[in-house]
Amino acid sequence: MKLHDLHPAPGAHKPPRRVGRGHGSGRGKTAGRGTKGQKARAGGGIQPWFEGGQTPLHVRTPKLHGFKNRFRVEYAPVNLAKIAHAEKGTLITPDALVHDGLLRDTKLPLKILGNGDAPKGVTVHAHAFSRVAREKLEAAGSTAQRISWPEGAPVEDLEEPVEAGEADGGAAERTEAAGEPQAVEEPSAQATDETASESESES
Repeated sequence: MKLHDLHPAPGAHKPPRRVGRGHGSGRGKTAGRGTKGQKARAGGGIQPWFEGGQTPLHVRTPKLHGFKNRFRVEYAPVNLAKIAHAEKGTLITPDALVHDGLLRDTKLPLKILGNGDAPKGVTVHAHAFSRVAREKLEAAGSTAQRISWPEGAPVEDLEEPVEAGEADGGAAERTEAAGEPQAVEEPSAQATDETASESESES
């Protein structure tokens, strides 16, 4: 077999259709393009995304403009005005607010806001407090206890302050550990005279 003996299999090669070669060819005159119009012109045609003149999909789709924080925590707010008439010594919790109809449900963490007067001598358990609400509760002698979500366990907001004596002691310990020389008090003149008199009496 030689190179000039190679040829495609029978039926594999189909010659292109020759259009516009006169009426006798069966594809003359308009050459299969129909009558006049945009699609009958050379270089004409409709883009695949054209929708016939109606508003395109990419225009009528809503756009997400701006910024939305995906880590934002959504709270269920309750103002102090709703719990202002609580009796002294009452424990106010999210479940208690739901029971009294002051909170819709406990699917969201509870946040106490500072609009209204604070109740006196009560303990409020909530997942968050606004600064104004916390200040009003403390001024009224009430306790604002922050709890975790969703467990509801008490959470300490701030660490206990370090006393002045403890701070000084810690500084002294760090100084000794670093090997820095400590200041040595010099003996007073009176102590020096007493030591000299003792030495003379012994001699």
